[in-house]
Amino acid sequence: MSFITDKQTLDDLNVLGKYRNKSVFNLFNETRTAGGERLLEQFFQQPLTDFEQINARSALIGYFQKKEIAFAFDLTLLQQTEHYLSGSSASSLLGAVAQGGRRKILLLMGLKVEYDLVLDGLHASIKILYAIREFVAHRLKEDGQSPFSAELKQVDDVFKSTKLEWLSLAAGTTRLSFLQSVRYDYLLRSALRAELEMVLKLIHRIDLFTAVASVSKANAFTYAKALPSELDFLHIEQGFHPCLERAVPNSVSMDAGKNVIFLTGANMAGKSTFMKSFGISLYLAHMGFPVPAKSMSFSVKEGMYTSINVPDDINMGYSHFYAEVLRVKKIAEEISTPKNLYLIFDELFKGTNVKDAYDATLAVSELFAEYRNCFFIISTHIVEVGEALGQRCSNVVFTYMPTEMQGKIPVYSYRAQEGISSDRHGMMIIENENILGIIG
Repeated sequence: MSFITDKQTLDDLNVLGKYRNKSVFNLFNETRTAGGERLLEQFFQQPLTDFEQINARSALIGYFQKKEIAFAFDLTLLQQTEHYLSGSSASSLLGAVAQGGRRKILLLMGLKVEYDLVLDGLHASIKILYAIREFVAHRLKEDGQSPFSAELKQVDDVFKSTKLEWLSLAAGTTRLSFLQSVRYDYLLRSALRAELEMVLKLIHRIDLFTAVASVSKANAFTYAKALPSELDFLHIEQGFHPCLERAVPNSVSMDAGKNVIFLTGANMAGKSTFMKSFGISLYLAHMGFPVPAKSMSFSVKEGMYTSINVPDDINMGYSHFYAEVLRVKKIAEEISTPKNLYLIFDELFKGTNVKDAYDATLAVSELFAEYRNCFFIISTHIVEVGEALGQRCSNVVFTYMPTEMQGKIPVYSYRAQEGISSDRHGMMIIENENILGIIG
C-alpha cells in the first residue's frame, strides 16, 4: 500500500519540483545520472508505509554515509554506454556478423559515422563494466554482509558468467579485432541485455544513495526509526526546516493519549515554519530518507494531509473561505473512512469573521481530537479556542511560539513552548510601520 497524500499537501510543504525554488527534492538532487534522478523522483513520489521496508532503506543509505562511498564512475563513458546499450542488435551471432560486415563495408566507403558510434560505445561499455565489476568485488570483500550486499551479489553473479570472462582482457586493450568487436557487441546488446540492465540499475542506485548520503552528512541529518502503526508514537528531537538557513530546531512528541497539538502565537512567530518542518520530516521519514532532526522515532501511518496555503478558485467561483471549507471536508472524509493519518491545519477558517471562525475551529478541533489513531497539529490566532478546548478534551497538547517585546519591537525566538499564547501585537506592528500616519 502506498503512502496517501495529494497535490495540496506536496505544494504546502514544497516537497516536489526539480525547478521549484528551495524544494525538498532539489535539496537532495545531487545525482549525477539521469537514471539516478529518475529513481530519486520515484522515491519522492512513492513514500513507504511498511516500517520494515522504511528501516531497510534507511539502513542502506546510512551504510553509504558511514562508509563514505563515492560515485567514482566516468560520467562521459557512462553516458556513451547507456546510449550504446539502448540501441538494437542482432538476435543471433550470425546476424551480428552480418551487421558488423555491413558497417565495415560502409567504413571502407568513407561512411564511418555508424561504425565509429558502435565501436566507441562498445569500448566505453567495456571500460564501465570493468569499473563496476571492480567496485562490486571491492565492496563485497570490504563488507560482504552490508545492507547493500544482496544487490552486489546479484551483479557479481552476472560478471562471473562465462559470457563475460573476456572482460578483463578487452578492458586492457585499445584495439579489438573484427570478430571480437562483433562477438562482444552481440553479447552486450543482445545475449546479456537483461543482465546489463541490472548492472545499469545498480549504477543508478549507487548514484542516488551516494548523493542522499552526501546531503545528509553536509546538513547534519539523522535516520529516523520507523515503528509499527499500532504503537501510535512520534518523537522528533530538535527537528528543523531543511531548506532554511540557520533554521531553529524544535521538538515534538505525540501518542494516542496526546494526539493533538494546538499551536498558537503571533504572526511571524514561526507557526507555519514549525508545522512545515514537522510535515517535511514525516514525509522524508516515510521515504526512508535522512531527516532534519537530532533524532526521530515514528509510527508509520497511511498518509498525510495539510491545509496551510489553500488558494481560492476564481474559475470555480470559490471564495477563500469556501475553499478552506472544502479542504477541511475532504480531510474529514479521509479521517472518517477510517485511515491512520498525520494532519496539519494552519489557521482554520481564517477566511471568515472572528465569531464564525471561533465556533468552527472549536467544533472541528474537538471532533478531530476523537480520532486517536490520527495525529494533528492545528494552529490558530484565536487563542480563546484553546482555552475552551482544554476544558473539553484531555488529549490536546497546547504549544505556542513566543514573542518578546524589546520596547515596541517584537522579537521572535522561534522556539516552541508549552501553553497558549497571549501575544497581541498586530496593532503595535501597524503603528511601528506608521500606516496610520501615512493615511492621515
